Amino acid sequence: MKTRFALLFTFVVLVLGFASPAFAQETATTSAAVSVELVRWSIITAGFALAIAAAFGALSQAKGLSAAVEGIARNPAAANDIRGNLILGLVLIESLVIYVLLVSLILFFVKPFGG
Repeated sequence: MKTRFALLFTFVVLVLGFASPAFAQETATTSAAVSVELVRWSIITAGFALAIAAAFGALSQAKGLSAAVEGIARNPAAANDIRGNLILGLVLIESLVIYVLLVSLILFFVKPFGG
């Protein structure tokens, strides 16, 4: 009984194994579909990167501004030093967001992954 079951099982596996390529999906004939998908995902990725960078950049600028205003309120004599450091910090934070914008524009227009 066991050998009969093993033989039947082997036969079914072989039949299904040889029949499965008949139902397989055909391959893409052109690379145009791949290029369109790549461009689409590049745009989506660039959009999410820019949104995240802008959100966290704004949060960090708000926290820095809040700390600077509190520092000036506690020690008005150090207002000039705090203001200079605040402007430098805000410029550096904003430059990170601009770098992400630059990478996003590269992904939009240059298509560095081909296509």
